[in-house]
Amino acid sequence: MYHLALKMLMGDRAKYVMLVGGLTFSALLMTQQNAVFQGLLSWTTSHMRNMRASIWVVEKNVEQVNETKAMRDTDVNRVRSVGGVDYAVPMFQSILKARAADGSDKPVQVIGLHGATLVGRPPQMVRGELGHLRLPNTVVIDELAVQRLSVGRRQPLALGDTFEINDREARIVGICRTERHFFGYPYVFTSYDQALQFAPRQRKMLSIILAEPKPGFTAEHVARAIERETNLKAFTVPEFTVATIAFIWKNTGIPASFMTTIILGFIVGIAVSGQTFYSFVLENLRHLGALKAMGASNGLLARMLLLQAFTVGLIGYGIGVGLAAGFGFAVMPVGQPPFLLDARSMLITAVALVIICGFAALLGIRRVARLEAAIVFRA
Repeated sequence: MYHLALKMLMGDRAKYVMLVGGLTFSALLMTQQNAVFQGLLSWTTSHMRNMRASIWVVEKNVEQVNETKAMRDTDVNRVRSVGGVDYAVPMFQSILKARAADGSDKPVQVIGLHGATLVGRPPQMVRGELGHLRLPNTVVIDELAVQRLSVGRRQPLALGDTFEINDREARIVGICRTERHFFGYPYVFTSYDQALQFAPRQRKMLSIILAEPKPGFTAEHVARAIERETNLKAFTVPEFTVATIAFIWKNTGIPASFMTTIILGFIVGIAVSGQTFYSFVLENLRHLGALKAMGASNGLLARMLLLQAFTVGLIGYGIGVGLAAGFGFAVMPVGQPPFLLDARSMLITAVALVIICGFAALLGIRRVARLEAAIVFRA
């Protein structure tokens, strides 16, 4: 009987193609938009993966990782004095203007690392030596900075080349690979003291304190101790991630925009599949009535309809997710839009498709339950 149900489904090619096409479009739209949204959210927390540390200590009014409020230099020693802190180092972070080869000014994210330890170093060096940052006027730039600051040059910037940051010469001693920042600024790493030379002078210049707990202490325990004793705010990486994403949800229209598109994909899937499947059932009432006249129960007919609905759902899900993954591979070399297709995104689409197919099958089951077997004998 189940084999017969599949033959009935695929025998009506027009309805079969419409069902698979509608569910494919719904799966593609929901998966692609969710993956781009997850990619954007990953950009908002890229700082913590580009400058790795267990504890991030910031000014008490800071709400998320992309926000900085200057602290006093003495706050570093205050954090170091807290029990359970293995070490704490200062870090400078600010958006400064760099002069490209064509004379235009490009905003760059300047990161000043503690000169002795270089804690917060970029995750991957492509060329050059990070230790050379201890030399005067030296910087390590990421690949995006190479691209943007090389405008107007015949050859891309390379080791030994120079450019200007706030009218001060910066000599490239390394090129690194980083994750893209939410605001799209390229990264320029230098020593903390050199970053203070690049930046306009202010009364307070310290942006962030990076700290690590001693062996035997958890990052959460030490972070709470830092907050109690210094009146600063201390985040572990998971806490800062949650706070940053919550800030994006609360203060920007990005989540609402993507959720609207995802919901529209869900509604389109319900509308198209529900209407098409119900039309398919109506056109096959005589066949279903004949099965009922031969003794098929309502339960058996309902299972046949469920099999038909979830078969097209599975096919549509596979094609839709496959097309979304193909979109991700296509944009990967460009890097925009961000695309993060993980198991959670695919699971959300799968659950949505189950609901859509269940709704479509329910419409048919209700009609078949009221079906009279005598319909097969009518002219």
